[in-house]
Amino acid sequence: MIAVVGISTSSRAALDAELDRLGTNLLRVSPDDSVAGADLPRDAAARVERLPGNVRAAGYAGIDAQVYRSPVMPRTESGALVAGTGDDALARLLTASLRTGTWLDRGPSGLGTAVLGSLAAEDLGITAVGQRIAVDDTQLTVVGILDGFPLTPDLDTTVFIDRGTAGRLGWNGRPDVLFERSDDTAVTALTKRIPGTLAPGHPADLRVSRPSDALAARAAADGAFTGMLIGLSGVALLVGGIGVANTMVIAVLERRREIGLRRALGATRGHIRLQFLIEALLLAALGGAVGALLGGIVVAVVATTNGWTFVLPPTAVGTGLLSTLLIGALAGAYPAARAARTPPTVALSS
Repeated sequence: MIAVVGISTSSRAALDAELDRLGTNLLRVSPDDSVAGADLPRDAAARVERLPGNVRAAGYAGIDAQVYRSPVMPRTESGALVAGTGDDALARLLTASLRTGTWLDRGPSGLGTAVLGSLAAEDLGITAVGQRIAVDDTQLTVVGILDGFPLTPDLDTTVFIDRGTAGRLGWNGRPDVLFERSDDTAVTALTKRIPGTLAPGHPADLRVSRPSDALAARAAADGAFTGMLIGLSGVALLVGGIGVANTMVIAVLERRREIGLRRALGATRGHIRLQFLIEALLLAALGGAVGALLGGIVVAVVATTNGWTFVLPPTAVGTGLLSTLLIGALAGAYPAARAARTPPTVALSS
């Protein structure tokens, strides 16, 4: 129980820290796929940035082109990589860090440059800038490799092309998706205002979502899973209680002479009952302490392995120990009562 709660709490703390770092104020605006002809205007970022709330925006557009490691590769072996382009502020807005090289805004547009998403670089076998790739029949020079997009992992398979070259490859200048950041206090209002700003005549054609909600949903799913595991841990505690009861029943059977001798020397039924109840509690407490220690070690190992902050709520430890004591008391009640009811003459003669 302690291991389950500790791992869940440490994971949740890591997720909360990640959300604090990435921010929950990122909005994603895209046309509704179910509406024919819905799209974003060419000046979508500029329109949104005029809204109040310290707004920053950047667009991304996919390009209908195939990506190859080399222009001599067969056209059937392009893989699942995506060609796309983005505004100068896109990487910074999405908190994507560069593993090596620079972003597209560091050079003039139209020079045939590309920045690779982390998975795109891995798939193409590119490890350093300066290497060449092919997009359709156009050769591009890799000027940067990204570490990843934490909130938009679907962009990790993208080969980002400078806007000038993207226009020559058929891009019409419109973004497919607009990303927007603002003050936290303005997120709710902007969620309602952005569709009308970008599509005044048909705001319902645009969808506004918050990528961080996916992480929050994952946290909720983890919480439900943790609840199930705690339930299973409770079953394990009950099984442990049965083990304590079995041990104490055997102890009563094996120590009948001792019980008879104590009764003959003046011990009352209450004394015998208390003796075996205390033994059951000690047995349960020892098991609980060892279990708490092992649970803490498991949490520490898992947290260290995953790079999380070690978090073990004191309430989890206290609840675990109290649970073992309660179950130990319940498990030892019947053996203690049975020992107390044993007549001295029967116990000494057995």
